[in-house]
Amino acid sequence: MLRLIMSEYDVVKGLRVVRERVRAASQKRAPELQKVQPRLVAVSKTKPKDLILTAYEHGQRNFGENYVQELVDKGHDTEIIDKCSEIKWHFIGHLQRNKVSKVVSVPGLYLVETVDTDKLATALDVAWTKQKGQGARLKVMAQINTSGEDEKNGCALEEATQLVKHILDKCPSLELIGLMTIGKFGHDLSQGPNPDFICLKKVQGEVCQALGIGIDNLELSMGMSDDFEHAIEMGSTNVRIGSSIFGHRDKKYSVTNTDTVSKGIENDTVS
Repeated sequence: MLRLIMSEYDVVKGLRVVRERVRAASQKRAPELQKVQPRLVAVSKTKPKDLILTAYEHGQRNFGENYVQELVDKGHDTEIIDKCSEIKWHFIGHLQRNKVSKVVSVPGLYLVETVDTDKLATALDVAWTKQKGQGARLKVMAQINTSGEDEKNGCALEEATQLVKHILDKCPSLELIGLMTIGKFGHDLSQGPNPDFICLKKVQGEVCQALGIGIDNLELSMGMSDDFEHAIEMGSTNVRIGSSIFGHRDKKYSVTNTDTVSKGIENDTVS
Protein backbone atom coordinates (compact mmCIF):
# COMPACT_ATOMS: atom_id res chain seq x y z
CA MET A 1 0.00 0.00 0.00
CA LEU A 2 2.82 2.43 0.80
CA ARG A 3 4.36 1.78 -2.62
CA LEU A 4 1.03 2.55 -4.33
CA ILE A 5 0.51 5.76 -2.33
CA MET A 6 4.02 6.94 -3.19
CA SER A 7 3.44 6.16 -6.87
CA GLU A 8 0.23 8.17 -6.91
CA TYR A 9 1.95 11.05 -5.15
CA ASP A 10 4.77 10.98 -7.69
CA VAL A 11 2.29 11.10 -10.59
CA VAL A 12 0.62 14.19 -9.14
CA LYS A 13 4.00 15.83 -8.67
CA GLY A 14 5.13 14.79 -12.14
CA LEU A 15 2.01 16.25 -13.74
CA ARG A 16 2.43 19.53 -11.90
CA VAL A 17 6.07 19.89 -12.90
CA VAL A 18 5.44 18.96 -16.54
CA ARG A 19 2.52 21.39 -16.82
CA GLU A 20 4.69 24.18 -15.45
CA ARG A 21 7.41 23.35 -17.96
CA VAL A 22 4.89 23.25 -20.82
CA ARG A 23 3.60 26.70 -19.85
CA ALA A 24 7.11 28.12 -19.54
CA ALA A 25 8.14 26.72 -22.93
CA SER A 26 4.96 28.06 -24.54
CA GLN A 27 5.77 31.58 -23.37
CA LYS A 28 9.11 31.43 -25.16
CA ARG A 29 7.52 30.78 -28.56
CA ALA A 30 7.16 33.37 -31.27
CA PRO A 31 3.92 35.40 -30.98
CA GLU A 32 2.30 33.62 -33.93
CA LEU A 33 2.82 30.28 -32.18
CA GLN A 34 1.20 31.30 -28.90
CA LYS A 35 -2.36 31.11 -30.18
CA VAL A 36 -2.67 27.42 -29.28
CA GLN A 37 -1.76 25.90 -25.92
CA PRO A 38 0.10 22.60 -26.55
CA ARG A 39 -1.90 19.47 -25.80
CA LEU A 40 -0.27 17.32 -23.11
CA VAL A 41 -0.62 13.59 -23.80
CA ALA A 42 0.29 11.47 -20.78
CA VAL A 43 1.82 8.28 -22.17
CA SER A 44 0.51 5.64 -19.80
CA LYS A 45 1.73 2.48 -21.51
CA THR A 46 2.59 -0.39 -19.13
CA LYS A 47 1.25 1.67 -16.21
CA PRO A 48 -1.56 0.36 -13.96
CA LYS A 49 -4.99 1.91 -14.14
CA ASP A 50 -4.65 3.32 -10.61
CA LEU A 51 -2.09 5.81 -11.90
CA ILE A 52 -4.33 6.73 -14.85
CA LEU A 53 -7.18 7.33 -12.41
CA THR A 54 -4.93 9.51 -10.27
CA ALA A 55 -3.79 11.59 -13.24
CA TYR A 56 -7.40 11.96 -14.40
CA GLU A 57 -8.50 13.08 -10.94
CA HIS A 58 -5.90 15.83 -11.16
CA GLY A 59 -7.16 17.17 -14.46
CA GLN A 60 -5.37 15.10 -17.09
CA ARG A 61 -7.64 14.08 -19.96
CA ASN A 62 -5.41 12.98 -22.88
CA PHE A 63 -3.67 9.62 -22.48
CA GLY A 64 -1.46 7.82 -24.99
CA GLU A 65 -1.04 4.08 -25.47
CA ASN A 66 1.36 2.19 -27.77
CA TYR A 67 0.03 -1.36 -27.61
CA VAL A 68 -3.31 -2.27 -29.17
CA GLN A 69 -4.26 -4.82 -26.53
CA GLU A 70 -3.31 -2.51 -23.68
CA LEU A 71 -5.44 0.26 -25.17
CA VAL A 72 -8.33 -2.18 -25.58
CA ASP A 73 -8.00 -3.45 -22.00
CA LYS A 74 -7.79 0.00 -20.43
CA GLY A 75 -10.35 1.57 -22.73
CA HIS A 76 -12.93 -1.09 -21.88
CA ASP A 77 -12.10 -1.18 -18.16
CA THR A 78 -15.36 -0.57 -16.30
CA GLU A 79 -13.76 1.53 -13.56
CA ILE A 80 -12.00 3.79 -16.05
CA ILE A 81 -15.23 4.15 -18.04
CA ASP A 82 -17.16 4.97 -14.86
CA LYS A 83 -14.67 7.41 -13.32
CA CYS A 84 -13.11 8.92 -16.45
CA SER A 85 -16.06 9.89 -18.62
CA GLU A 86 -14.07 12.62 -20.42
CA ILE A 87 -10.94 10.59 -21.11
CA LYS A 88 -9.39 11.00 -24.56
CA TRP A 89 -7.33 8.05 -25.74
CA HIS A 90 -4.52 8.60 -28.25
CA PHE A 91 -3.10 5.61 -30.07
CA ILE A 92 0.59 6.35 -30.66
CA GLY A 93 1.97 2.94 -31.60
CA HIS A 94 2.49 1.22 -34.93
CA LEU A 95 -0.92 0.08 -36.12
CA GLN A 96 -1.40 -2.96 -38.34
CA ARG A 97 -4.49 -3.11 -40.50
CA ASN A 98 -5.67 -6.35 -38.93
CA LYS A 99 -5.87 -4.56 -35.55
CA VAL A 100 -7.84 -1.53 -36.72
CA SER A 101 -11.23 -2.92 -35.67
CA LYS A 102 -9.98 -3.40 -32.11
CA VAL A 103 -8.69 0.14 -31.88
CA VAL A 104 -11.86 1.82 -33.18
CA SER A 105 -13.97 -0.17 -30.69
CA VAL A 106 -12.33 1.56 -27.71
CA PRO A 107 -14.65 3.91 -25.79
CA GLY A 108 -13.14 7.37 -25.60
CA LEU A 109 -10.85 6.92 -28.60
CA TYR A 110 -9.91 10.47 -29.56
CA LEU A 111 -6.97 10.39 -31.95
CA VAL A 112 -4.84 7.92 -33.92
CA GLU A 113 -1.48 9.65 -34.38
CA THR A 114 0.28 7.03 -36.46
CA VAL A 115 -1.40 6.79 -39.86
CA ASP A 116 1.50 6.15 -42.22
CA THR A 117 -0.01 4.61 -45.38
CA ASP A 118 -2.99 5.12 -47.66
CA LYS A 119 -4.11 1.55 -46.97
CA LEU A 120 -4.11 2.08 -43.19
CA ALA A 121 -6.06 5.32 -43.59
CA THR A 122 -8.66 3.56 -45.72
CA ALA A 123 -8.94 0.68 -43.24
CA LEU A 124 -9.51 3.14 -40.39
CA ASP A 125 -12.08 5.03 -42.43
CA VAL A 126 -14.05 1.88 -43.22
CA ALA A 127 -13.85 0.51 -39.67
CA TRP A 128 -14.82 3.81 -38.06
CA THR A 129 -17.83 4.15 -40.38
CA LYS A 130 -18.98 0.65 -39.41
CA GLN A 131 -18.45 1.44 -35.73
CA LYS A 132 -20.04 4.91 -35.57
CA GLY A 133 -22.04 5.29 -38.77
CA GLN A 134 -22.02 7.99 -41.41
CA GLY A 135 -21.20 11.51 -40.24
CA ALA A 136 -19.02 10.65 -37.25
CA ARG A 137 -15.34 11.38 -37.78
CA LEU A 138 -12.20 10.05 -36.13
CA LYS A 139 -9.31 12.44 -35.60
CA VAL A 140 -6.02 11.22 -37.10
CA MET A 141 -2.49 12.41 -37.75
CA ALA A 142 -0.16 11.43 -40.56
CA GLN A 143 3.08 9.99 -39.19
CA ILE A 144 6.19 11.15 -41.03
CA ASN A 145 9.61 9.48 -40.79
CA THR A 146 11.66 12.67 -40.57
CA SER A 147 14.92 10.95 -39.59
CA GLY A 148 14.87 8.46 -42.46
CA GLU A 149 15.84 5.62 -40.12
CA ASP A 150 14.78 2.17 -41.27
CA GLU A 151 13.79 1.18 -37.73
CA LYS A 152 11.35 4.09 -37.45
CA ASN A 153 7.78 3.97 -38.69
CA GLY A 154 6.17 6.73 -40.72
CA CYS A 155 5.79 7.59 -44.38
CA ALA A 156 8.74 8.92 -46.36
CA LEU A 157 9.09 12.68 -46.69
CA GLU A 158 8.28 12.63 -50.40
CA GLU A 159 5.04 10.72 -49.71
CA ALA A 160 3.66 13.10 -47.08
CA THR A 161 1.56 15.27 -49.37
CA GLN A 162 0.04 12.26 -51.12
CA LEU A 163 -0.84 10.62 -47.79
CA VAL A 164 -2.52 13.77 -46.51
CA LYS A 165 -4.36 14.21 -49.83
CA HIS A 166 -5.60 10.62 -49.67
CA ILE A 167 -6.98 11.12 -46.16
CA LEU A 168 -8.67 14.38 -47.11
CA ASP A 169 -10.12 13.15 -50.42
CA LYS A 170 -10.79 9.45 -49.87
CA CYS A 171 -11.51 9.06 -46.14
CA PRO A 172 -14.68 10.99 -45.24
CA SER A 173 -14.89 9.44 -41.77
CA LEU A 174 -11.42 10.66 -40.83
CA GLU A 175 -10.55 14.18 -39.69
CA LEU A 176 -6.90 14.93 -40.36
CA ILE A 177 -5.67 17.35 -37.70
CA GLY A 178 -1.91 17.20 -38.03
CA LEU A 179 1.46 15.59 -38.66
CA MET A 180 3.43 13.48 -36.19
CA THR A 181 7.05 12.38 -35.93
CA ILE A 182 9.21 10.45 -33.48
CA GLY A 183 12.57 11.57 -34.77
CA LYS A 184 16.05 10.53 -33.78
CA PHE A 185 16.88 10.31 -30.08
CA GLY A 186 19.66 12.10 -28.27
CA HIS A 187 20.00 15.28 -30.33
CA ASP A 188 22.51 17.67 -28.77
CA LEU A 189 20.85 21.09 -28.68
CA SER A 190 24.26 22.76 -28.41
CA GLN A 191 24.60 21.80 -32.09
CA GLY A 192 21.45 23.73 -33.00
CA PRO A 193 17.70 22.99 -33.30
CA ASN A 194 16.56 19.40 -33.68
CA PRO A 195 16.70 18.63 -37.43
CA ASP A 196 13.66 16.36 -37.16
CA PHE A 197 11.57 19.19 -35.78
CA ILE A 198 12.84 21.50 -38.52
CA CYS A 199 11.99 18.83 -41.06
CA LEU A 200 8.43 18.31 -39.80
CA LYS A 201 7.80 22.05 -39.89
CA LYS A 202 9.08 22.12 -43.47
CA VAL A 203 6.79 19.24 -44.42
CA GLN A 204 3.91 21.08 -42.77
CA GLY A 205 4.58 24.11 -44.95
CA GLU A 206 4.92 22.06 -48.12
CA VAL A 207 1.73 20.09 -47.49
CA CYS A 208 -0.26 23.21 -46.66
CA GLN A 209 0.96 25.01 -49.76
CA ALA A 210 0.35 22.06 -52.07
CA LEU A 211 -3.15 21.31 -50.80
CA GLY A 212 -4.34 24.79 -49.86
CA ILE A 213 -4.54 24.08 -46.13
CA GLY A 214 -4.20 26.90 -43.61
CA ILE A 215 -1.03 26.43 -41.56
CA ASP A 216 -3.06 26.83 -38.37
CA ASN A 217 -5.21 23.86 -39.40
CA LEU A 218 -2.38 21.33 -39.43
CA GLU A 219 -0.97 20.53 -36.01
CA LEU A 220 2.49 19.20 -35.21
CA SER A 221 2.91 16.30 -32.78
CA MET A 222 6.57 16.20 -31.77
CA GLY A 223 8.42 16.10 -28.50
CA MET A 224 8.67 13.62 -25.62
CA SER A 225 10.10 13.65 -22.10
CA ASP A 226 13.65 14.49 -23.11
CA ASP A 227 12.90 17.23 -25.63
CA PHE A 228 9.31 18.46 -25.29
CA GLU A 229 10.26 22.00 -24.25
CA HIS A 230 12.42 22.45 -27.34
CA ALA A 231 9.63 20.92 -29.47
CA ILE A 232 7.09 23.39 -28.07
CA GLU A 233 9.38 26.32 -28.76
CA MET A 234 9.65 25.05 -32.35
CA GLY A 235 5.89 24.91 -32.77
CA SER A 236 4.66 21.57 -31.44
CA THR A 237 0.98 21.58 -30.50
CA ASN A 238 0.92 18.04 -29.10
CA VAL A 239 3.59 16.55 -26.82
CA ARG A 240 3.72 12.91 -25.74
CA ILE A 241 5.21 12.61 -22.26
CA GLY A 242 5.53 9.39 -20.31
CA SER A 243 8.41 8.93 -17.91
CA SER A 244 8.49 12.54 -16.72
CA ILE A 245 4.95 11.95 -15.43
CA PHE A 246 4.76 8.26 -14.60
CA GLY A 247 8.41 7.43 -13.94
CA HIS A 248 10.50 4.67 -15.49
CA ARG A 249 8.77 2.07 -17.59
CA ASP A 250 7.46 -1.08 -15.95
CA LYS A 251 7.96 -4.50 -17.50
CA LYS A 252 6.72 -4.60 -21.08
CA TYR A 253 3.00 -5.13 -21.39
CA SER A 254 2.05 -8.69 -22.23
CA VAL A 255 0.96 -8.73 -25.86
CA THR A 256 1.16 -11.05 -28.81
CA ASN A 257 4.19 -10.97 -31.04
CA THR A 258 2.20 -9.19 -33.75
CA ASP A 259 1.15 -6.35 -31.44
CA THR A 260 4.11 -4.05 -31.90
CA VAL A 261 5.07 -0.71 -30.41
CA SER A 262 5.81 2.29 -32.59
CA LYS A 263 9.55 1.99 -32.80
CA GLY A 264 11.38 4.50 -30.70
CA ILE A 265 8.64 5.71 -28.35
CA GLU A 266 9.45 2.95 -25.86
CA ASN A 267 12.78 4.66 -25.22
CA ASP A 268 11.10 7.78 -23.75
CA THR A 269 13.36 8.79 -20.88
CA VAL A 270 13.20 11.09 -17.88
CA SER A 271 14.58 14.49 -18.74
